[in-house]
Amino acid sequence: MSFTLIDRGSENFEIRASVWSWKAALEIIKSFDVLSEGTIRQMSYNATGFDVSRDDALMIGEKLRDNVLPKLEPGQRMFGDMSVTEAPDDGTIHKDADDKWKNYSVDHEWLSEFTDFCLKCKGFQIF
Repeated sequence: MSFTLIDRGSENFEIRASVWSWKAALEIIKSFDVLSEGTIRQMSYNATGFDVSRDDALMIGEKLRDNVLPKLEPGQRMFGDMSVTEAPDDGTIHKDADDKWKNYSVDHEWLSEFTDFCLKCKGFQIF
């Protein structure tokens, strides 16, 4: 399963995310405590066209740029609890309930691209 985020101002400006990255990104966004639980829940569904406003996208981008990216070096990954690892994702599927969180992370490169997308877009839809 994957997610495609399409700029509301230009269909040619989009970013893609795997479910593994998007779930971690949503947990990080949730930690900002600025979007409602309902909004976060709607953002977790792909192919719905859920609309994220320009103001919300800008706020997400600013929070990521100012508070998250400085903690994440190139070559590192961040989990939804905002812990950081240098270990590359080896593709292991963690099935134990206590370890499932290890399945979801964002790397520096993708998070940088997503941050730029949020800062430049006119809001986005999630497909």
